[in-house]
Amino acid sequence: MNPPNKSQLKIRTRFAPSPTGYLHVGGARTALYCYLFARQNAGEFVLRVEDTDEQRSTEDSMRQQLSDLKWLGYAYQEGVDADTLNDRGPYGPYRQSQRLAIYREYADRLLKEGKAYYCFLSDEEIAEQRAQAERAGRPHQVVSPYRNWSLKDAEKKIADGGVSPTVRFRVSDLNREYKFRDLVRGDVTFPSDMVGDFVLLRSGGMPVYNFCCVIDDALMKISHVLRAEEHLSNTLRQLMLYEALDFEPPQFGHLSIILGPDRQKLSKRHGATSVHEYRERGYLPEALSNFIALLGWSSPKGQEILSMSELIEQFSLDRLHPAAAVFDEAKLKWVNAQHLRALPHSELWNLIEPFLTRAGLQMPEDANWRERSLQLFKTSMEVLSDAVELYRPLSISGANGGFTVHDEARETLSWPSTVKVVEEWRKQLETAASKSTSAYLSEEEFATIQNNVKSNCAVKGKELFMPIRVAVLGKPHGAELKILVPLIEKSILIERAKIVLDHILRG
Repeated sequence: MNPPNKSQLKIRTRFAPSPTGYLHVGGARTALYCYLFARQNAGEFVLRVEDTDEQRSTEDSMRQQLSDLKWLGYAYQEGVDADTLNDRGPYGPYRQSQRLAIYREYADRLLKEGKAYYCFLSDEEIAEQRAQAERAGRPHQVVSPYRNWSLKDAEKKIADGGVSPTVRFRVSDLNREYKFRDLVRGDVTFPSDMVGDFVLLRSGGMPVYNFCCVIDDALMKISHVLRAEEHLSNTLRQLMLYEALDFEPPQFGHLSIILGPDRQKLSKRHGATSVHEYRERGYLPEALSNFIALLGWSSPKGQEILSMSELIEQFSLDRLHPAAAVFDEAKLKWVNAQHLRALPHSELWNLIEPFLTRAGLQMPEDANWRERSLQLFKTSMEVLSDAVELYRPLSISGANGGFTVHDEARETLSWPSTVKVVEEWRKQLETAASKSTSAYLSEEEFATIQNNVKSNCAVKGKELFMPIRVAVLGKPHGAELKILVPLIEKSILIERAKIVLDHILRG
């Protein structure tokens, strides 16, 4: 039974990843555009898994890709559930490896109608044809001596045993043009002689991409197919199949390619390219979506920072453009920083805390302390993982709270005035601790103590600041003391000063 005319259907888009690795940012952009278009038009977004590559497809890859899509927030109404891996929706199965009987049914139909044929060419024979074409300087197209065999003769050869044929589509008219209106690129025309008879089912019975794609999109009532530019060359074969199967094709849109900074196609050599890597490095899903949305589309309001609701509201296909987009890592960090700094502090703390925990850092439980620390540090964070080094000096876990005197402090500790400065710093802290019940110094109290050390020790400049910084951080360089000191308990500051003095005395 053929699908109904798509003009009578609601908008349905799909994202169909192949589970052969991580979810690439280019794939995530395709999924995002499909999601936005469906959401804006009260349509449906479908997730289909194209796992017919038996050698490379893995369940682990599928789980990770679905997990990353869920993290990004691209909720689909139908498809393979990210948590259970079960199907949900009326047009399943949604994994191609579970739809083999369906593909076989349509292959048999094309065979019976004379629109496809069994081909018994060996790999060696095809390789020889390819070599001949290369020597003649012409494109290779398979010429099968079995093209005009009857189905009965082919089935007899199969029944005789010892052979496993492919099923090839018979390209019927080499003197026509196939035209369609690309949603991104405008009018596209293909001459039919661009392709020869192409494979539908491999010799082992596994269907090829173009055949699966056409059948699945038709049976799942997909109205709009947005996909990467490299799929443009597949469209001719697919249009031939839609016609042969009496299916109405969807509307196609082929998205711009994404380039690295060197203007070459974005790949591993440019650094992180997978959603999972950016997730692990502390990027926010909202920021990554914002950034990749702008790689091939522009806001009608000229905005660069957009929430998901704003993307849904403003997205339209007519603002997609075919020009290649450059993936600018620095721009991504800037976009992420804008989203990060706009978060409520309670939410931001919940996001950075796992990074601190993984680094073995432990922070005070006091909500007020966390609020004060975020007020100071969040403007220095571009990604969530930046919090680790910012908060490291404040950790209260491990021996001495994780405090250690670093080798880079050796020169500062060798100065004749350093012992005097650190000892005076310790005394001033003990006096402050005896006068106030507050566990922390205020910024003003710190400034007063620092001035007292300066006066009492007759030092200034680096001879003042660097020894105190060693007594606080264990090294002479780092964050501003007036920012850090009010976040470290007086008792801890005193203990750190004692550790430094002991370090000096032990040489």
